[in-house]
Amino acid sequence: MAKVRIFADSISDIPQEWMTKYNIGIIPLYIVFEEESYLDRIEMDTHEMYRRVEESGKLPKTAAPSPADFVQTFGPVIENGEDVLFISMSSQLSSTYQNALIAAREFPSGRVTVVDSLNVSAGTAMNVLLAAQAAAEGRSALFISEKLHLLRDEIQLNVLVDGLDYLHKGGRVSNLQHIVGSMLRIRPILYVRQGRVLSGVKYRGNKHKILRKLMDSIFSQIHRIDHDQIIISHTLEAETADWIRSVIHEETNIRDVFIIEGGCAISSHSGPHSLAISFILKPEW
Repeated sequence: MAKVRIFADSISDIPQEWMTKYNIGIIPLYIVFEEESYLDRIEMDTHEMYRRVEESGKLPKTAAPSPADFVQTFGPVIENGEDVLFISMSSQLSSTYQNALIAAREFPSGRVTVVDSLNVSAGTAMNVLLAAQAAAEGRSALFISEKLHLLRDEIQLNVLVDGLDYLHKGGRVSNLQHIVGSMLRIRPILYVRQGRVLSGVKYRGNKHKILRKLMDSIFSQIHRIDHDQIIISHTLEAETADWIRSVIHEETNIRDVFIIEGGCAISSHSGPHSLAISFILKPEW
């Protein structure tokens, strides 16, 4: 049985530590400013992206890797005798998944397996981590794919957006919503269901108090939460992410709480100072 190499796109925000430990490959999305495009996390980082947004007042667009990008990346791995399992961001939000499927047809049947995470950022990262752990145990691509398809709807992602500026620039809230929301210091919670990003509770006031409410809401389901691992993602909020991790360790028996940092692809939508928490919610039988 061939060894399985795990790949993901850059909106998964996989940290270098996991890439090294599990030999995870990353296929970058493109960050597009008008006529110029840059490879996410390779040719542009979040600090440079935020600087350009501040100067121009305009958000960049993101573009999916092309089928040729996938073929070029997967080819040497296949030639080396390994199988590829690629985990994509939600197919409801990008053509990344479809382009990976097109590329998979260029290789012998079964050598490239493509999984739609139906998620983004920390939610996709949770899929990738589970896959990498299974691959390290010697599991086949088919086994890992089946496991992810069973679990992906149970992988929860809650995102606290710091304000409405980036959502407004991206056309996701109206001018009136932006003005009123900014005056009232509204911070919305976004969540992912069936691959789509939806708006949930809208909080007002101090960020730490809001995060406390969000964590209390999550902890109210602690009997159903998988206790192996939780993933916290942030954009320029390292200290706050550390605080969240300490609270989780103090108040729960969660074994591992990982912190990852959002790259340009996710940051171009959520904006700076956003925080996300991903966990697995076991079904209630």
